[in-house]
Amino acid sequence: MGQSIPGGDAIVLGGKLSRGFDEVCDVAVVGSGSGGAVVAALLAEAGHRVIILEEGPYYAPDEYARFSPTEGLRRLWREAGLLAAFGVGDTPIIALATGRCVGGSSVLTGGVCFRIPPEVHHLWVRDLGLFPLSEKALEPAYEDVEKRLDVQEVPASLRSHATRRLVDGAESIGIPMKSIRRNIRGCQGNAQCNTGCPAEAKRSVDVAYLPSAFEHGARVVSDALVERVILEDGAARGVVGRLLDVRTGKPRHRFRVRAKVVVLAAGTLHTPVILRQSGVDHPALGNHVTVHPAVRVCAQFDDPVDGHVGAMQPVYSDHLASDGLTIVGVHPPPNILAAALPGIGAAHRARIRKIRGLGSIGGMVHDAGGGSVRTAPGREPVLWYRMAPRDLARVRRLITVLGEIAFAAGAKTLYPPVFGITGIRSRKELLRLEHEPLDPRRIECMAFHPLGSARMAATPRGGPVSLSGEVRAARGLYVADGSILPTSIGVNSQIAVLAMATRIAWGLREDERLLARHRQRTGLGAWWDKAIWQIRT
Repeated sequence: MGQSIPGGDAIVLGGKLSRGFDEVCDVAVVGSGSGGAVVAALLAEAGHRVIILEEGPYYAPDEYARFSPTEGLRRLWREAGLLAAFGVGDTPIIALATGRCVGGSSVLTGGVCFRIPPEVHHLWVRDLGLFPLSEKALEPAYEDVEKRLDVQEVPASLRSHATRRLVDGAESIGIPMKSIRRNIRGCQGNAQCNTGCPAEAKRSVDVAYLPSAFEHGARVVSDALVERVILEDGAARGVVGRLLDVRTGKPRHRFRVRAKVVVLAAGTLHTPVILRQSGVDHPALGNHVTVHPAVRVCAQFDDPVDGHVGAMQPVYSDHLASDGLTIVGVHPPPNILAAALPGIGAAHRARIRKIRGLGSIGGMVHDAGGGSVRTAPGREPVLWYRMAPRDLARVRRLITVLGEIAFAAGAKTLYPPVFGITGIRSRKELLRLEHEPLDPRRIECMAFHPLGSARMAATPRGGPVSLSGEVRAARGLYVADGSILPTSIGVNSQIAVLAMATRIAWGLREDERLLARHRQRTGLGAWWDKAIWQIRT
């Protein structure tokens, strides 16, 4: 090492570099998703020199816009969409959808934008003593995020025929549905949000935040696996890791980035692993993970409803929020939806032939938090998840509610997320399914919002991260991703993570460790900065 990052471009394809590097900056940000991109942009805009290190590859928005849904799964999703939380006890295996690319999971969300519900804010203040995280205190961060993302309601014109049917069905049984808010600009209703927007309409962080970071001097290195934080005398001094070969994905050249401040934004699964590998530990680290277990029910109608012609997630209902349930309209691309249909061979083909008559509706559970992240052979950690009995009952109740909505909408057959059931044709069968003995491992569950593995707390005993976002065991080391959320929030977490990261970045802008270096960083000044770092380390 001993050399700077090659070239002067803002985006460095680390997997193609022929050597490692040894670089100096003000702030090293690990991860380029909803937490890392926000911190990088806000601190670069404040005049700080920022380097972002992203394990995943880089694809420009106009490049991933051309991916087919299955290609998006292979290239943008972690483990090509095969990542899962392993169920412990009476718990289903839960498929986990997380991103691995510049922009992180933000590239793959449905664009849904919920603020943290008021009752969750109230719980944080009343029960956990997190007064700076009250709804009023976080309001400026919410407003800043929503302005940058261009958050707006999905117009009724972007509801597919299937969605309109299901909305009518829900309202006929007393469940009002509302238009959802999403970070979109010019949505065409292609229903491919989860694999990269083909219309480049989604304001993911690689579109809404990173360009500003680059304009203000920040750089991102893709294919850069950070292995640990450099800690000296109880303070963060930088990070070390290895570049991943662009063809094989195997670690190759080593790199080091020295920094006054390090911000971990590697996500709920990987942030606790990096902290442990760096020598940081805490009883709560890696534990208390919540995921919002989600299920989807497919509804077969007699006539074409073309659920894929419209926004993928246009509506929702919080009518059952007091029961821990959030209902969200969802319809993925036909080739992905087809894989969820039961049967093999001729039986499966017969169902696919009627896919234009298929509608889909989903929902998620506000869970108690029974997950634990642990290291495993290889690069990927393992998430073990034990579902509370209350939450398992909620999952089964949610399936019933979604099925009742579909029948009320005129569906003739339901395909519930239960392996071994090829179809339900009456409400009586549906109600019986909720209460009959059932091995939970037969329930097809998924999750999109793992949270809480390095939770923020008011006291050192409560969690490893303080209210400022700083890791209690290491000065100058911050966490700004979903891992710091203290509890499950019961709704899509995109806005929550961005707002929390915004709050942390605003605090960091005034950090004395950064303010001390507001001088010209070119010529002799830059050489002197690097020389001092080399002497100190």
